[in-house]
Amino acid sequence: MNILFVIDTYHTNNNGTSISAQRFAAELRNRGHNVSILCSDDQKTTEQHGENEHKFFVKEFVVHGFDSLIKKHGFQFASIEKDVIRQAVEWADIVHCFMPFALEIYTSRYAHSLGKPCTSAFHIQPENIWSSVSLGKVKWIQDASYYNLKKWYNTFRHVHVPSQFMCRTLEEHGFTSKIHVISNGIQSDFKYTKLPKEPQYEGKILIMMVGRLANEKRQDVIINAVPYSKYADKIQLIFAGKGPEYNKYLELGKKLKNQPQFVYLQKDELIHLLAQCDLYVHASDMESEAISCIEAFAMGLVPVIANSDVSATPQFALDGRSLFIPGNPKDLARAIDYWLDNPAEKAYMEKIYAKTAKRYSLENSVRMFEEMLQEEINDNQQAKK
Repeated sequence: MNILFVIDTYHTNNNGTSISAQRFAAELRNRGHNVSILCSDDQKTTEQHGENEHKFFVKEFVVHGFDSLIKKHGFQFASIEKDVIRQAVEWADIVHCFMPFALEIYTSRYAHSLGKPCTSAFHIQPENIWSSVSLGKVKWIQDASYYNLKKWYNTFRHVHVPSQFMCRTLEEHGFTSKIHVISNGIQSDFKYTKLPKEPQYEGKILIMMVGRLANEKRQDVIINAVPYSKYADKIQLIFAGKGPEYNKYLELGKKLKNQPQFVYLQKDELIHLLAQCDLYVHASDMESEAISCIEAFAMGLVPVIANSDVSATPQFALDGRSLFIPGNPKDLARAIDYWLDNPAEKAYMEKIYAKTAKRYSLENSVRMFEEMLQEEINDNQQAKK
């Protein structure tokens, strides 16, 4: 198949949807498909990704007044360039839209007008978007957002979501497309691995979280939890990611004996560091899946997860010992101390978690995604008869 991925921001390592698109594209090519990307050009494509990917580039769309905030989240919007979109869609056998923004909306409408098979994905929760301006927990705003999104998503026969939680959420808000629950999947490099700690970490308890430094990710809860732990003097927090809350969290961390480290890592570096860690904490209030959490427990880290009712991540907890009350530093410290107090139980559960992670393999996810695309092609052909 000639598969066109439509996504505003493709070339970034600080955006889970973009990373998922990159990995799906590579795996689909390994399976014999031609994959092209319709996206905004961020001037880094040739230097970082070479010439081996077929792409259709449109210019960035700048949202004046918000551009700096958007960039800090590792994102940029794409503009509508009709000639480029027309060439991309006419090249494709099927079109897949990753986001519900102007580029995807226009492209899907053009694809539908030509009778081309077209699918979409729901990766970005409205709660996440509104959290950027501190409105992520205002229910009527979220309900209105889902209502408006529904109008576009219901134009598709097939929609991909990364978790059962997101499937339920869309069904509760009246989405009528066939919803395919397919994990974003983890690469085979993320597997049970333990390495001795580097000299700067010897004698310390390494606790890590991977994710954008953003309001809804709640790294602040982890920082505030450390003083409540009996192991406070030994805990070294490591946050992997960039984001608008960097300065805030840097200042907040100054109260700790071991000030948090903020790092931005390539995949091999991330794997090397995860293999040295003692626990993984995912404190986010809102997640459609949290692939970084799966990668962590695939490596053999017991996760401690915020039990939020607007997050899919609690599904990964194998029992209540890996859950804490969202936004509650004292309860997070309790959960951390439990695992540190019981090293034998932790060692046993590390292997159980790593085994559980195998069900989320990228290879399996792409196979299911491929089946969804073929189902859309078949349905499209049937509709034309």
